[in-house]
Amino acid sequence: MQLIISSSKEKLAAEFSYQFQELTKSQEKVHVALSGGGTPKVVFDYLAVHFATEIDWSKVFLYWGDERCVAPTDTESNYKMTVDHLLSKIAIPAENIFRIHGENEPAEEAIRYGNVLDQQLSEANGIPQFDLVMLGLGDDGHTASIFPDSIQLWDSSKNCEVAIHPDSGQKRITITGKLINNAKRITFLVTGESKAEKVYEIVKEEGSFRGYPASLVNPATADLIWFLDEEAARKLQS
Repeated sequence: MQLIISSSKEKLAAEFSYQFQELTKSQEKVHVALSGGGTPKVVFDYLAVHFATEIDWSKVFLYWGDERCVAPTDTESNYKMTVDHLLSKIAIPAENIFRIHGENEPAEEAIRYGNVLDQQLSEANGIPQFDLVMLGLGDDGHTASIFPDSIQLWDSSKNCEVAIHPDSGQKRITITGKLINNAKRITFLVTGESKAEKVYEIVKEEGSFRGYPASLVNPATADLIWFLDEEAARKLQS
């Protein structure tokens, strides 16, 4: 595990973006599972402004680690957020983009998208392998769309599952733990003081960390990087 602590969200975005550029230079193809949420918006904005022409986007293949079961034009769609903040501003081939169809019947879409991952990704350990999985951290310790009250989904034998948000009841499609931990590299992107307690418990393996899905992130390659701003890292630094 590596911790990279930045003084601001923008500097975090810059640090991640430079590392992402290096990854694209080192491989012919880069298969990435994207995250939703506020922090990726900042990262996507930075990539769009500073790396639109500095990265060969034809080498990048984009997927989503989770998606809300809404239309792709809905303001809650992770896909729409990525279009607005990144995809509409870079030259990436349409055929390199593999969105989760949140408008479809959830159980059927979980199967369909799981099959897409089987078809598009190379295998390692008998499991589809991303080059990079980007993750966020919820205030409750969830990651992707695996929540504490449904933490058993992490160990599913399927590539994708239907998850239900514990408060809103909204259905979501999420990749499962076997795909996440099989990635060549995993990055957490975490900002804000509200995340500081969970970051501390998970990194230090203290408190109630075992109940947080994010604590189960442990890639077989051991290539796990936490990108944190100072607010999210506050308890680690105190």
